[in-house]
Amino acid sequence: MKLYIKYMVSNRCKTAVKEELKKLHLHFIVVDLGEVEIMENISVEQQGQLKIALLNIGFELMDDKRSILIEKIKNVIVEMVHYNDGLIKTNFSDFLSEKLNHDYTYLANLFSEVQGTTIEKFIISHKIERIKELIIYDELTITEIAWKMNYSSVAHLSNQFKKVTGLSPSHFKLLKNKRRSPIEDIGNISNNIHN
Repeated sequence: MKLYIKYMVSNRCKTAVKEELKKLHLHFIVVDLGEVEIMENISVEQQGQLKIALLNIGFELMDDKRSILIEKIKNVIVEMVHYNDGLIKTNFSDFLSEKLNHDYTYLANLFSEVQGTTIEKFIISHKIERIKELIIYDELTITEIAWKMNYSSVAHLSNQFKKVTGLSPSHFKLLKNKRRSPIEDIGNISNNIHN
């Protein structure tokens, strides 16, 4: 049986969900970002227990098809930007359509309607946060970061970085207190207003 869980954005999240499943004696086959496959069909009572257990650790069990699809879109983006060694080299709209088996226009319209922002802005927010992380690690030059993050040039990366953060990448690098956002907060309109 497949279950869909909101706010799973990291390996730490996967570990936390596995622990809750074990406590409820549910046997998982796969625990992935936003998606869990368990061996058994769970009763309404077990589903209620799981829902409460997940809420207590900051997650939400989903059953609405639109919400599930939105979470899948977010998880594909998070995985692509934060956990792939290099970004995909194909058109992202094609990649997303193929990965989620839906027309990109439908995905984009649904995402905008529900999230109040576009998929493109959501991707850019995540890319900028990943760039901040790479700058902080100080292992790659800005040129190497631009290549790794699939920008056409350093100028393109710098312009987009400055548009989002108000700083150039080199100025950001000089800051003593570099501010980063938790992955689950990136691209959420209400959170971006306060940052």
